Amino acid sequence: DIFIYLDVSFEVSRIRTGSSWTRTIFDKQIDRLEHARENADIYINTDSLSPNHVLDEVLGELRSINQR
Repeated sequence: DIFIYLDVSFEVSRIRTGSSWTRTIFDKQIDRLEHARENADIYINTDSLSPNHVLDEVLGELRSINQR
């Protein structure tokens, strides 16, 4: 199994989702996900990436892992 963590900033998450979460709620969720983030096989910050670019990054990382 390979665990992929896709990260996003508070600002970008609100733009993308229209979420009504406050910064405090967002930060609490980030804290809850700390262990997952630290133990992910692949970590990608998606702030500046389109969905297609995220897919390209993930596939590239998976190919890299597969070649080891």
